[in-house]
Amino acid sequence: MSVTSDLRPDGIRVITMDHPPVNALPVQGWYDVADTMVEAGADPATKVVVLRAEGKGFNAGVDIKEMQRTTGFDALIGANKGCHAAFKAVYECAVPVIAAVQGFCLGGGVGLVGNADIVVASDDAYFGVPEVDQGALGAATHLARLVPQHLMRTLYFTARTIPAVDLVQHGSVFDVAPRDGLDDLALGLAAEIAAKDGRVIRAAKEALNGIDPIDVNTSYRFEQGFTMELNLMGVSDELRDDFAGTAKGQQGAGTAKRQQGAGTNKAANA
Repeated sequence: MSVTSDLRPDGIRVITMDHPPVNALPVQGWYDVADTMVEAGADPATKVVVLRAEGKGFNAGVDIKEMQRTTGFDALIGANKGCHAAFKAVYECAVPVIAAVQGFCLGGGVGLVGNADIVVASDDAYFGVPEVDQGALGAATHLARLVPQHLMRTLYFTARTIPAVDLVQHGSVFDVAPRDGLDDLALGLAAEIAAKDGRVIRAAKEALNGIDPIDVNTSYRFEQGFTMELNLMGVSDELRDDFAGTAKGQQGAGTAKRQQGAGTNKAANA
């Protein structure tokens, strides 16, 4: 997992995620994004952040295979806390964050993008939250910042995706460009912001967060509570095993993990 941070002379900081093959981030990756974003906002030389990714897609959410390889609930808890930290860091970054999205943006990727200040995308980009197919809940908070309520519910319940070009009409994606022009689009917007008085822009970011009608940090944690319930019920492991294409002989691992987790909980409650 690689998260790099490059501060340009004009005050534009470019943060790049790179975790082949599909930028499905492991637990540590989410914390790396969070730490890098916090450091960027704390640096007075940073005037605006462009959050981008290498590879064929922006972000495919959490690394489900890592979760299924891990016994007990450590990876699940780590992913929950790591995602919360990363989303929170994007939202609370002291300067505006522009998300530059190419290809797929799924699950946790929507969490990052939904908390960004501006979204631009490649013309082949698409967004979705497939959590219900994987026995989890989360990022409805952030999907609701991209589309109206009823459309959000339709996308959430069906796990369908929506093209970036459709989001332009909703105003949540500012503009789209061919893939080879996406960075230029993002950097062009960033340059406009970087040219302003940084003190004013930082104050404006804090003011806009202050008048936001939704507490995105609390609402996301509320969603995650239901994910924990589904995991304790054993539903999530079954669906994640199916998603990960686990062989029949290995499917017992999910049951073993649930039993181990249940035993740990019983011991803790004793």
